[in-house]
Amino acid sequence: MMPLQLGVDAGRPGTFLFLGAHCDDIEIGCGASVLRLVDEHPEAAFHWVVFSSDERRAAETKRAATVLLAKARESKVVIKQFRNAFFPFIGAELKEYFEELKRSVTPDAVFTHHRQDRHQDHRTLSDLTWNTFRSHLVLEYEIPKYDGDLGQPNLFVPVTKAMMERKIETLMACYATQTNHQWFTPDTFAGLMRLRGIECDSPTGYAEAFHARKMIL
Repeated sequence: MMPLQLGVDAGRPGTFLFLGAHCDDIEIGCGASVLRLVDEHPEAAFHWVVFSSDERRAAETKRAATVLLAKARESKVVIKQFRNAFFPFIGAELKEYFEELKRSVTPDAVFTHHRQDRHQDHRTLSDLTWNTFRSHLVLEYEIPKYDGDLGQPNLFVPVTKAMMERKIETLMACYATQTNHQWFTPDTFAGLMRLRGIECDSPTGYAEAFHARKMIL
């Protein structure tokens, strides 16, 4: 597989920013890509921000992030407590935090929710990402759920079978609060990565997919 440069110039480590509305969003949307980036850019800075949580789920996220970012030289995990399911109605508070984030992180690539995601929190976070990081590479990940809003992504990241399995193992081991949902199962996550692997003719058979609405070559 070709190395994932994602805007990182040769000779410097790079900075990656991952944004998730809820505690398992980043892991579901791009957990295997995180593993690949850490493997290929171990000297990079990885910033991980979750916007809505409670105490129990925050502990789950810290465990999951520790696993996925274990080989990274520099990582920072921030877990906020903005009100779940109310993001469109607390936009000013969220925007203020994004302004703080912009002053503290200069990312080479930003991973966030897809703009067409039907969950109101996901959609709001995507819009604020684009409002804030206007000149950056922004990749919008996808999350399978009841809304049936999976689209046609246009950027694919092939991942190894081991990365796919590590992502799923992390989700199942760390998120006990979610295992009561009938969709939160290994075959859901493996099936989507296998399908995206077929669509991009991944040499490994697996991939994660993203919506890249603006890229500079």
